[in-house]
Amino acid sequence: MKTASTTSNTRGSWITVAGARTNNLRNISVRVPKHRMTVFTGVSGSGKSSLAFGTIAAEAQRLVADSYPLFVRNRLPQHGPVDADRLDGLTFTVVVDQRPFSGNTRSTVGTASDTAPLLRMLFSRIGTPSAGYSPAYSFNDPSGMCPRCEGLGTVDDIDLACLIDDTRSLNEGAIRFPTFAPGTYRFKRMLHSGLIDPDLPLSCTPPETLDMLLHARQLRLTNPDPQYPKSGLFDGVIPRLRDSYLRKSPSRLTDDERTALSRIVSHEVCPECAGSRLNSAARASLIDGRSIADWSAMPIRKLRQTLQAVQETTVSPLLQALSAQLERLDAVGLGYLSLDRHSPTLSGGEAQRVKIVRYLGSALSDVCYIFDEPSAGLHPHDVHRLLQLLAQLRNAHNTVLVVEHHPAVVSAADHIIDLGPGAGSAGGTIQFEGTPAALSKTDTVTGHMLRAPMSINAHPRPHTRSVAINHATAHNLQDVSVRVPLRVLTVVSGVAGSGKTTLMAGELGRQHPEFVVFGQGRLRGGTRSNAATVLGIAEPIRAAFALVGGIDPSWFSANGRGACTTCKGKGVMVTDLAFLEDVRTSCEACGGSRFNPTALAVTFAGRSIAEILATSAKDIVRIFASNKRIVQPLRWLVDVGLGYLSVGQSTSTLSGGERGRLLLAKHLAATEDPSQLRIVLDEPTVGLHAADTDRILRLFDRLVDAGATIVAIEHNLRVIAHADHVIDIGPGAGDQGGTVVYEGTPAGLRESPNSLTGQYL
Repeated sequence: MKTASTTSNTRGSWITVAGARTNNLRNISVRVPKHRMTVFTGVSGSGKSSLAFGTIAAEAQRLVADSYPLFVRNRLPQHGPVDADRLDGLTFTVVVDQRPFSGNTRSTVGTASDTAPLLRMLFSRIGTPSAGYSPAYSFNDPSGMCPRCEGLGTVDDIDLACLIDDTRSLNEGAIRFPTFAPGTYRFKRMLHSGLIDPDLPLSCTPPETLDMLLHARQLRLTNPDPQYPKSGLFDGVIPRLRDSYLRKSPSRLTDDERTALSRIVSHEVCPECAGSRLNSAARASLIDGRSIADWSAMPIRKLRQTLQAVQETTVSPLLQALSAQLERLDAVGLGYLSLDRHSPTLSGGEAQRVKIVRYLGSALSDVCYIFDEPSAGLHPHDVHRLLQLLAQLRNAHNTVLVVEHHPAVVSAADHIIDLGPGAGSAGGTIQFEGTPAALSKTDTVTGHMLRAPMSINAHPRPHTRSVAINHATAHNLQDVSVRVPLRVLTVVSGVAGSGKTTLMAGELGRQHPEFVVFGQGRLRGGTRSNAATVLGIAEPIRAAFALVGGIDPSWFSANGRGACTTCKGKGVMVTDLAFLEDVRTSCEACGGSRFNPTALAVTFAGRSIAEILATSAKDIVRIFASNKRIVQPLRWLVDVGLGYLSVGQSTSTLSGGERGRLLLAKHLAATEDPSQLRIVLDEPTVGLHAADTDRILRLFDRLVDAGATIVAIEHNLRVIAHADHVIDIGPGAGDQGGTVVYEGTPAGLRESPNSLTGQYL
């Protein structure tokens, strides 16, 4: 029997997991050393995230939440114990994932990294003439924001000529916007207001009456219909549209609303503040001849130099704190960004590195930090700086856990836990525990990856035709003209922020619309969207269940008759706490399955509709082998490296790379002639193990051999080495990039003296 002191020593040295069964984990037991950097490796879908995030992080955060008073706990997300026999030695845990920042229009790199408050304080102390206290320099505070644009930097206006058709009456659809169409709630409010004859064309309506209908704000009606709410005040069409769509970002928009908004709304830089978001007093306050808006618009790398020139002993501690924060942002490879950059425009990798900066320099110790592929979006040149920051966190007496594929990150680990051997049901077991050196000698898939030499494409496909990008000047591009070859695999490389995505996903797609761009942006549909709905296989699956059960297919839709009556098919219960964040808890009635008992009672191949949706794409292919409508799209999903995804997994939980590959699979499934394919892929191997990368490269080869044109924006050296043609952008990031450094074969890139990519290749 272990003594109390032995248990205490174990708790101080290890995080112990016994009998973990989260997702595909197969009753595994493992010990994770504390105060070390442990990297979880394995092929995509092997169970790395299930162990690090779904087990260790989830249980630690649940236990921390349980330590708060009941009043506070009731306002926190409620999670049950994880599916494991025992966890011990857990500490306060911080998860740093790749989820992009929310669509908050007031969030910038400065606010997200906690740098903006320091900058505002600096200007409030030594800016001349002073605008006042720190809030007077904030575009999120009434005392500092531009009164014209309310701190947004842009002015959105509604084009009345596009919104209304004055030759029509209300009943004929004079207000050309979906929520004001005849029969809608807003239409009925106008109808019952008593302001206007609904059968009279707007051109025949008295101007003052039409002005009230369009522009009234909180108008007390004098003669409304009895059906109009007695206590109701009337808001005109324009205020309603501004309040619902312009002053805030709606969580969901229908396709009709999105189309209508693009038609009636114009977006322009605010003429009063020129996009700076600040009022005249804040803009007039200067340090060394520059305003806070000027400082915020500089690349962080230049801002560091500007800050070093400030010699004010009265604010020395503030200068040191601000300098340290900017140095960290530069150190994680974000020196090309400016503090006023809109944070929702950052990629997942950029967003994660901004989050890292928030924790560096923290006074807390004995914290467990868990990172989800922090090297995503980083050029090999920048990975070593990331490793230095992770080492800083570890050396501050913290535990660092990293889910990673990048060989440099794996090699820098103190301890490795390799999962596999395969993905989904073929994974979930511990393949190796130990040092990187020992892992490289094993027969595991990751071991092979670490010791396998990378080969340069010795026989690139020749090309005879190409398309031209002419005089590209968007963002940091410096009048770039370049030719992109057809019917080959072209890889566009360069450091993060060099202009790769701007050139290929932006300019190539704009000048040559036949190219389809697959980026890492969000997918439409919210939490109800999943791989099955995106690929168009949800209906055939429901039809198969309907045939077995003898009932209508809508019974097998969580958005239709099959929805759980308690949670309305969401799987969670959402409690609105007014000014606090919503609380989400798993629905007890359906156990989170989203379906009602009638739907769950019908089975296909021994599985309910909820169980089918929880099954991986690879297994679904076997279950529905005879149904081509289901199998064909899923085979493409397997080919792009997403065979481990469950077909019912919400697209809101996917990484940027997974979203891009899912859309690629959808596009390939809908393409009859591969020779017509012209596609641009933004970092298609993000989140892929080297073995999975080789698999998707074989798919690219198959498509190109059939006549397709593929352009991949990549940092992955395996992909660059495999290319037929490479276009390297740089030489640096931001204003130091934006030029073509090299064009040609991968072998030639290796010899290019000006290319950072060539040096690492």
